[in-house]
Amino acid sequence: MPREKGRKLVAQNRKARHDYHIENTYEAGIVLTGTEVKSLRQGRASLVDGYAAVEGGEVWLYGVHIPEYTQGTWTNHEPRRKRKLLLHGEEINKLVSKTRESGLTIIPLS
Repeated sequence: MPREKGRKLVAQNRKARHDYHIENTYEAGIVLTGTEVKSLRQGRASLVDGYAAVEGGEVWLYGVHIPEYTQGTWTNHEPRRKRKLLLHGEEINKLVSKTRESGLTIIPLS
């Protein structure tokens, strides 16, 4: 079965757009394991309780639920583990200053 061309939106946090005022958006990569990628391709993820925090100059994503892959065995991942976000250094510095100065929260949108 050939893959579809273009980008597919695998998860969206619609509730966040309603509950929060969005000041800025950033596009970041996520470090995932193999079974997490397969589970996301099935469209199984929840961003509702997710948030990000800067620790040691790196941005980590917490509270995002990616269920275990159904065909996975002992190689399956932990569904709510913390995941590293990949951002440029300038973007990380901006996020650090925004969260420290004004007490803002970093949340995943999609």
